[in-house]
Amino acid sequence: MRIALLLLVLAPLGCGRADANRPALQVVARVNGVEITAPRKPSEQALEKVIDRELLVQQALEAGLDRDPQLARALDESRRQLLAQAWIERRAAAAPQASREEVHAFYAQNPALFAERRVYRLQELVVSAQPGMIEVLRSEIGRSRDFDAAAAWLRSRNAKFSIARSVQPAEQLPLAWLPQLARMSPGEIAVFAAPPGASVIQLVHADDAPLSERQAAPVIEQFLAGRKRMELAAAEVKRLRGAARIEYADDIRAR
Repeated sequence: MRIALLLLVLAPLGCGRADANRPALQVVARVNGVEITAPRKPSEQALEKVIDRELLVQQALEAGLDRDPQLARALDESRRQLLAQAWIERRAAAAPQASREEVHAFYAQNPALFAERRVYRLQELVVSAQPGMIEVLRSEIGRSRDFDAAAAWLRSRNAKFSIARSVQPAEQLPLAWLPQLARMSPGEIAVFAAPPGASVIQLVHADDAPLSERQAAPVIEQFLAGRKRMELAAAEVKRLRGAARIEYADDIRAR
């Protein structure tokens, strides 16, 4: 119950209690005298969810759950996570946008995602296997070159696997698979390392679906922005660690 309540309290449903520092918000409901506000009128479904949440919060506070040590720790951990994320986002806001040169370079470096993009119809054996099993599987596939034979071989060794069929564009597949998939003809089979062990992929069919640089630019810009945020976060943590005094438990006990 405590976990479910915490999720309801923290769920970003777009409304909240009235806040004197946010005069632009409008009151959309009152629950036992407590005003619920939002920057604009929410949908009926969203509003009802916020009312449900407020009722549960009021009961939790009345029962003193905000003083429960376990819940207090969870709330404090969530607060700290939000603050850390907010600091990174503030720092990232000053990061420059991806340049045209960067977008063009990324487009040129990833033809399988863009200029030579394809939509693949695949059959897949998702195999639970140890790392050493992958090379054995590749060797067996190399001899038989047959999807059904590969499945029969796995069954004969009591291997755990499942069969999946899918249609996926290039961007939904692991980037490391694309160069080999792009060279394959219908009916060919390849083995890739993948959780929980290996994937035996048979290409059933592929349709060309290229994207021009102009079409791809918004996606590339978003990806590069995300990568810059990750790099900035890593650099910021490194900077803060360099300036901080960090003491581990063993060092403290050794005094």
